[in-house]
Amino acid sequence: MLKRVEIINKKVKVIGASIVALVVLALGGLTWYQHTHFNSQVTINGTKVGGLTADAALKKLRSVSLTNAIYLDGKLFYQGQKTAAGFTASDLGAVKKVLKKQVTLFPTKAAKDYEIAPSKISNYRKVTLKQELKAKLESENLKRTKAQDAYAILKDGKVSVVPAKKGNQYDVAKILKEYDRISYSSDLKLRVQYLQPLSAKSQEVKTEQTKLAELAGRKVDYQVQDKHYELKANEMLTSARYVDGKYQFDTAALKNKVNEINQAQATLGKTFTFTTSTGKTIQVPGKTYGWALRDSDAIASITKAYETGKTSLNAVNDIYGIGYLTYGTGYDTTLNGGLGNTYAEVSIADQHVWLYKNGQQVASIDVVTGKKSTGEDTPTGVWYIMYKQSPSVLRGSSAGSGSYEVKVNYWAQFTNSGCGFHDASWRKNWAKDAYISDGSGGCVNVKPSEMPNIYNNLSQKEAVIIY
Repeated sequence: MLKRVEIINKKVKVIGASIVALVVLALGGLTWYQHTHFNSQVTINGTKVGGLTADAALKKLRSVSLTNAIYLDGKLFYQGQKTAAGFTASDLGAVKKVLKKQVTLFPTKAAKDYEIAPSKISNYRKVTLKQELKAKLESENLKRTKAQDAYAILKDGKVSVVPAKKGNQYDVAKILKEYDRISYSSDLKLRVQYLQPLSAKSQEVKTEQTKLAELAGRKVDYQVQDKHYELKANEMLTSARYVDGKYQFDTAALKNKVNEINQAQATLGKTFTFTTSTGKTIQVPGKTYGWALRDSDAIASITKAYETGKTSLNAVNDIYGIGYLTYGTGYDTTLNGGLGNTYAEVSIADQHVWLYKNGQQVASIDVVTGKKSTGEDTPTGVWYIMYKQSPSVLRGSSAGSGSYEVKVNYWAQFTNSGCGFHDASWRKNWAKDAYISDGSGGCVNVKPSEMPNIYNNLSQKEAVIIY
């Protein structure tokens, strides 16, 4: 009985050892297979290599031809030229690395795609096709609706937010980025991605609201001569936005205000009411004398003050004039209708000149003005002394006498055409009616003995009133 039990035990041990050997052999075989073959659902660059060895997988990859068809959300978007995948024998090492990377303890049907950059990938796929895709996307966008960002705006004195509007233009940058990621795949399947507008709740729009609210509360005390204007930003700005860290203004309302100030105060180009030395009140048209606000300069100064928070501003840097002095004349006085109390007065009818300095008459002399018979009359209007020169050489031409060049001791020009006060040592006829047929070429001729007083009492920029 004991001997029989021993025999049975021996048989059990033999069977057990055999089973263990079979299991070990099976596991070894499985392990070998797992390490030398790809799992069933593995793909490389979109090509199925499941169940293949590294050599077999490379052979299959080398046979692949790329259609270069680009799909967006499953629909063909662009058809490129066919090219080879670009795998060569030198890519075996890369395939073996993927094989090693995908190994699992037991076989799995989990889908997994790996990417390998082929050693001889066509430049067409990397560069040309990408450029063609970009061009196609941009061309299609021209026919699509552009998204509109939300933005804050100051309008009608209040800050509000204009909501965003969605569009359907492609987000070219994001689509191309995805293209780069899958550019080695046999199938170029991309997701449609659209340009998204900036939301009204975004930090950018909140910043815009804050900046515009600050702007709306600002005001500038704008001084023009002796008058002050309170210019509130929320009233003077037709609208305003804050874009990329900078303000953008619609200044139509501010321009209207500047024009209003010009109408009320500026003297350039306006008619002056003037009381002559003989007591008559006359109207004299403004010529070169006077000043006005240049609306572009004034608007720039005021809006800059709004931006920086400056609260007061003098208009002196915003004025302009015409003629020799382009920065304007007469801005520093409001006396005598803007003419001031220092000026030269010329009466053609009386052939007489009066000079006033600080309200006091300093000269009163007879003169000879431009020759009336030849149309060389001294031009009437309100001018200003452009500059003075002593001595000087006068060059010009006169009717019937041709061109001339003559030396004078004193010269004070008041028109762009070359008219001015000067001594005339050559003149013999100083009669009251000399100007009718024996006048000058347009200048005011002064006797040499009287010219020094005239010259010394004239100053640059002062008004010259001729009537």
